[in-house]
Amino acid sequence: MTHGNTAAVRLEEPGLLDRILTLELVRVTERTAVAAARLRGRGDEIAADRVAVDAMHRELSRLPICGTVVIGEGERDANERLWLGETVGSAHGPKVDIAVVPLEGTTICAKNLPNSISLLAVAEAGSLLKTPDVYMEKIAIGPGFPEGLVDLDRSPAENLTALAAAKGVPVAEITACILDRPRHARLIEEVRATGAAIRLIGDGDVAGVIHTTEPTETGVDIYMGSGGAPEGILAAAALRCIGGQMQGRLMLDRPDKLARARELGIVDPRRVYRLEDMARGDVLFAATGVTDGSLLQGVKFGRNQIVTHTVVMRASTGTVRWIRARHMQVDKFGV
Repeated sequence: MTHGNTAAVRLEEPGLLDRILTLELVRVTERTAVAAARLRGRGDEIAADRVAVDAMHRELSRLPICGTVVIGEGERDANERLWLGETVGSAHGPKVDIAVVPLEGTTICAKNLPNSISLLAVAEAGSLLKTPDVYMEKIAIGPGFPEGLVDLDRSPAENLTALAAAKGVPVAEITACILDRPRHARLIEEVRATGAAIRLIGDGDVAGVIHTTEPTETGVDIYMGSGGAPEGILAAAALRCIGGQMQGRLMLDRPDKLARARELGIVDPRRVYRLEDMARGDVLFAATGVTDGSLLQGVKFGRNQIVTHTVVMRASTGTVRWIRARHMQVDKFGV
């Protein structure tokens, strides 16, 4: 990915989401990432997640929005902050959907391993798919290909062959990004049987999906496999801003999951959701690195300053900004 501040792809356009809100979201993910980073390598996943959730909740409450959490920390009875359906913001401003993953990679943050990030997406009310906290089958590629080039209902070999043909290269030159999980053993075997390469990642599948948009820089051509549905919606929000294709299908393999899905209005448990089904309209996406990774650098603590690295995007303008910020008032980031 290209780092440093980048210019807008096209001129800013008016819309429901004020452009000023873009930088406000950066402040939210920055402060959330800093809170979590203070617990890097401490071995306490629960504590790291808790401080991230608390920090994000606190910062969202200050935004000039009337926001509803549609992707968050789960049910209200089990969570004090950022539960599904919670209203956040000052209540003065546009009505918006909020999707959050305050700390993607709680385990890797606790172990101080690569690719832990803080994530947030905002869209016009009713624009983000509401899903239960279940796994989602996912497949994603970058922009510039015919619609429907890859499909969840096709075999890995068929998808890899189609992508290779569209790129004009042999399958052996394609690299698939897959979460390193036991449940993916068969998928990994099938991909390797085609001759394609695999980049296994320990966590951070939102970054994995985003990497497909710039394969010449990241070395990732396609994302395959299953991961969290909340992360799937965040990844879709990012692709709405920067382009690409993605499909997702919820893995509703238990009666309780089916029941919860129905409560959220999901009537077809086998439906394949396309990018526009998961994130519509104008979308803002922000992510700040907690630990160093392939997408973002982690928080750096100095004696008199804190340095953060953030990417922020907007769908209506195609703008992508990489922001490296130096925060001189260290006390402002206390937790």
